[in-house]
Parts: sequence; C-alpha cells; structure tokens
Amino acid sequence: MKKVIFILLLFLPLSTFYASHSFGLSAGEIRLVVDAQYFQVARKMIQEAKTSIRVMMFEMGYYEKHPNTPSNLLIKELIEAKKRGTRVEVILEIREGDDRTTKHNRQTGKILSDGGVEVIYDPLFKTTHAKLMVVDGELVLLGSTNWVFSSLTNNHEVSVLIRSKEVSKELINYFNQIKATGTKSQKKE
Repeated sequence: MKKVIFILLLFLPLSTFYASHSFGLSAGEIRLVVDAQYFQVARKMIQEAKTSIRVMMFEMGYYEKHPNTPSNLLIKELIEAKKRGTRVEVILEIREGDDRTTKHNRQTGKILSDGGVEVIYDPLFKTTHAKLMVVDGELVLLGSTNWVFSSLTNNHEVSVLIRSKEVSKELINYFNQIKATGTKSQKKE
C-alpha cells in the first residue's frame, strides 16, 4: 500500500503539469482512423479543402514505377489542390546522408515543389517525426501514419480526425514554428 501511495505522490505533480499544459483546449469532434482507412480520410480532406492544407510528415514516398499507389495519389491530390487555388504547405524530415527517408522526402519534395506546393525541409539537427495534416484551419488528421506504401496499405496505424478550430490553431502555430527553422525546397534541386 505504501508503494502505491508513493507512486501516486510521485506522478501526481507530473500529471497535473501535463494536464494543465497540454490539454487546455476543447477537442471538438473526434473520430478514430485506423489502418488503411487513413488513405480515404486524407484524400477526402485534401479534395474538399477550400483555403489551406498544411502537412508535416516524417516520410513521404513517391513511387515512379507504381503511379497509383496511395502515397502517390495523395501527393497528386496536394498538387491538384494547389492548382485550384488552395494554399498548400508541406514540411518534410531530412537528415545528413542518403538514408531512405531523406531520399524519399527529397524526391517527393521536388515533385511537390515542381507542382507549385511550398515544401520546407526541417533542420538537420532536429528530427521531425510528426505526421499531421491541418485543413482549412478546422480539420486535423494526426497519428502514426507516414505517406509511404507500407503505412498506407499494410501496417497497423492509428490516427485521429479532429474537427476543432482551437486544436487546428495550436497545430498551425506549431507548424509555423517548425517552418521558420527549416529550409525551402527549390523547384530545381
């Protein structure tokens, strides 16, 4: 019993700090999005976007030999959204060297930039592991899913779709903080 009380006393101050610091926003509507459901939800969000799309992704892969893979289709949808007048911004992870993630993201960044999408690479000294999309300052898709074939088709992935202007605003602020530290992709890399 003393051990349980000790553990509670140890973690109570931490839980109070995190609860007051991180959970001060109303969540609005929330829907669970699991596994391959992500692709349909993300695609619909992009297709229905009116003013803005912000995507932050650890890994985004474009597969030249397989043009109709889910990640390719989402990338093409971002370019189409830009063409119809939606502001589209993407932040991607890169590292020094030539690891798979950096290769995928540089290739995808070039495709998106060539399509008119603003692409920012995070700083080399920081890993951007977030996977999120904010649409029209109201809808958020946030979770574990990268935009690569395995994540969108085979993996067990969990995300949440949140309709909340308050949560969107906070994530847009976070997005802009990271964007300010990154490097813009050039159309001709």
